[in-house]
Parts: sequence; C-alpha cells; structure tokens
Amino acid sequence: MNYPKGTVKELLFKSKELGEELEILIYLPANYSPLYKYSLLIAQDGQDYFQLGRIGRFVDELLHKREIENILVVGIPYKNVEDRRKKYHPDGEQHQAYTRFLAHELVGFLDHEFPTYQMGSTRALIGDSLGASISLLTALQYPYTFGKVLLQSPFVNDVVLEKIKSFSKPELLDIYHVVGNNETEVNTTDGRIQNFLIPNREMSKLCLERSFTYFYEEFYGDHSWTYWQPDLMRALSLMFRS
Repeated sequence: MNYPKGTVKELLFKSKELGEELEILIYLPANYSPLYKYSLLIAQDGQDYFQLGRIGRFVDELLHKREIENILVVGIPYKNVEDRRKKYHPDGEQHQAYTRFLAHELVGFLDHEFPTYQMGSTRALIGDSLGASISLLTALQYPYTFGKVLLQSPFVNDVVLEKIKSFSKPELLDIYHVVGNNETEVNTTDGRIQNFLIPNREMSKLCLERSFTYFYEEFYGDHSWTYWQPDLMRALSLMFRS
C-alpha cells in the first residue's frame, strides 16, 4: 500500500565542537507544516537508517495510520569506518566532542529552524552497534536534552556499564533495547571478533535494576540490517505512540 511520502532535505552544518562541516539529512513528513509541533529522532549512522533501515517509509506509514505522533527524523551520516569509530566508540578521540555537538550545537540549530517541542522528553537518539553506544552515552550525559534512546545491538563495554551504574536520574530516560541471540561472534571494525550478547544481557539486568523506563528483547538473528530494519516499525511505534 502506498502512503503519502515525506521528503528528505540535505543540509551542511558547520560544527565548532568537531571543527568540520557535516552533512545532515532531515526527513519532513508529507503533511509537514510550521503550524504543527514535532518530536525529534536523531539517528547516528544516518545514511544507513535512511537507506538500509528505510526509516522514512516506516514513519510515512505510521503517521498515515495515526499510530505515532508527529516527528522529524534527523540523520547524521559518518564519512568512513575510521571517522565512525573516532566519534562513536566510548574511547574514540572525538567521542566527547561529538557528544557536545549533538547536545549543544545540533539541538539548538534544530529548535531554531523547525517547530519542535524543545523538551527532553520529546527528543530521541537512535543508533545501531557503536551508533547505539554513542546515543546511550550522550543521553546519560544530557538527560534533560535527550529523554529517549533506541538501541539496536549496542556495543557495550565496561565504560558503558559504569556510566549506567553511576547515572543518578533513571526516571528521566526511556530506553528501547534489542540485540540478536546469535550475536556471539561479531566482526568489529577494528578486526576483532566479539561477543555482543553477554554484555548486552549484563546491561539489560543493570537497566532493570536501576528502574529506567525500559523495553528489552532478544530477536532471533545476528548483527545486521536484515534484523534491525524490520525491528524499526515496533521501535517507532513504542517510543512515539500517539
């Protein structure tokens, strides 16, 4: 079935925090109007979410059926594997600068250019693998700016677990978290093979203990868009229910 299609705008954004110009993709719904207010979903791995995830198509359908609130989807593409690791990995050299870019620069720009609600509870971050890690760590650092995170097979290490343990305001965050039950031997970009399932289970236990608003599920599959793409429909429905 065909639904009214939104449009994707491409913008160039100069970041002082990162000292570079970034390409930004912005999905506007088919019925976009400055007279409405919009929630924000900011996607790391932005190009992947638009092309492999087909996130715009899912939002078109859910908006047409009135199953989710009005949202704008903002995608931030990465330049290459090295660039992605520098910005997204918990130990990446640009990790903190990228976190500040999201919270201090990008949000202010989006709130100025588009009719957003301008509240943490109406802003979400989404990502897969390392993109999920940076999304979670940014929300833990800026919970009043980002109140929701959607995590697809996040990379979880001791840094991530420690940040969850020491986070003092779990009531501010709503977390959606999925991982594949076959993610026991994942080829990472640094050439290693890692078990994602065990640390994700540890993270899940921790999130439940800390009393976040929290959804967790293990899907039948591995670390790939074959499984993340179909999961997006439920993720969007749960986190942006109208």
